Amino acid sequence: MKKMIKVIIAGALLGYALAGCSSADTVSTTAVDTSKTDLLGKIQAEGKMVVAMEGNWAPWTYEDESGKLVGFEVEVASAVAEKLGVEAEFVTGEWDGLLAGVKAGRYDVMANGVGYTEERAQAYYYSDFYAFNRTALVVKGDNTDITSFEDLKGKTTCNSANSTYQLIAEEYGATVKDVESLAGTIDELLAGRVDATLNAEVSINDYMREKPDANIKIAAFHKDVEQVGMIMPYGEDSATLRDAINKALDELRADGTLSKISEKYFGMDITSEK
Repeated sequence: MKKMIKVIIAGALLGYALAGCSSADTVSTTAVDTSKTDLLGKIQAEGKMVVAMEGNWAPWTYEDESGKLVGFEVEVASAVAEKLGVEAEFVTGEWDGLLAGVKAGRYDVMANGVGYTEERAQAYYYSDFYAFNRTALVVKGDNTDITSFEDLKGKTTCNSANSTYQLIAEEYGATVKDVESLAGTIDELLAGRVDATLNAEVSINDYMREKPDANIKIAAFHKDVEQVGMIMPYGEDSATLRDAINKALDELRADGTLSKISEKYFGMDITSEK
């Protein structure tokens, strides 16, 4: 009888131990699944990082003659994704919609010459900065009324809605018309429908190289150098992704990749603050 009791107890303990293993396995599996809610974990589980950009802003992000998406941001994002062990999947759209899409979690990151502002830093996580860019004030070649940013007061400019350039123009008292592409802003300027436009120095230089006869000129440069980084949804779930992107950028800077990409598209290295 005692022997039978011992067998029963042993069986019960074995069953309990097996149940314990089953429970541990369940917890372990749940832990793995739960980790996928972390943005980096989700990206690596899916094997892709969804990158939002406009696709119409040369030489940052644009389509070449064959219709392929190319540009500085395309190559930087692709190199970062490779460091994370995934592929970059690009989605193009209008600036405002891209910002909203990142905030809503439809896109993992946005890489589109996104300049740092305190307001954006309250709504998104920024990666470390990997481009440093001057903002150029552009007018028609025969314009003598606008020679500084202070001259924008009471004037009309055009830029993408909620872009850094719109914010700067409004700070100086300009009314800003919403236009979604660099080519569109220059067309508005040349047609006399706006007085000026603001844009990246490197983008304006690239435009003038492509169209040397265009009747435009740079009237002034903004006093502050714009700091450019990738943005991602704000919150704890994005913290590990931000850290991983920063590590990737450090490696790409150290091995010269960032400088090489910059020279390719801008004809100069804008990847370090001078």
